[in-house]
Amino acid sequence: MANTYTQIHLQLVFAVKNRVSLIQQTWKSELYRYISGIIQHQGHKLLAINGMPDHIHILIGMRPDQPLSALLQFIKRDSSKWINTKRFVMGQFEWQEGYGAFSYSKSHIPNVIHYIEQQELHHKKKTFREEYIEFLEKFEIDYNEQYILKNVE
Repeated sequence: MANTYTQIHLQLVFAVKNRVSLIQQTWKSELYRYISGIIQHQGHKLLAINGMPDHIHILIGMRPDQPLSALLQFIKRDSSKWINTKRFVMGQFEWQEGYGAFSYSKSHIPNVIHYIEQQELHHKKKTFREEYIEFLEKFEIDYNEQYILKNVE
């Protein structure tokens, strides 16, 4: 796309199905590298990735010619298939339906990277649900309680 210039920074947040804590310390770095490869293969730039056993945060520089939903479909589908092929979990691994996507200006990127890198510390003080609702409210996103990421059933 000649003469197209963009600067799109997005933090993506999504959870393991039913928010079950399945992502183990022993293989999470390998998972993050795999997801990094998916993002780069799709032509985007990974800026940060980290999470907890039940969810993940990813900060990317996104190119404008792919729908965000398509990128998330690739990330979730391919990483789920990879986790299941590696047999990292008993049964079938799945990501929960839906995601959060939050945009940032370039000046906010260092703080967002630091926030993502410090996930373990943040979650000593607040739950994932509290964190997620805080994001929705901070970004003034209307939401329906019924569709907020589900707790373990």
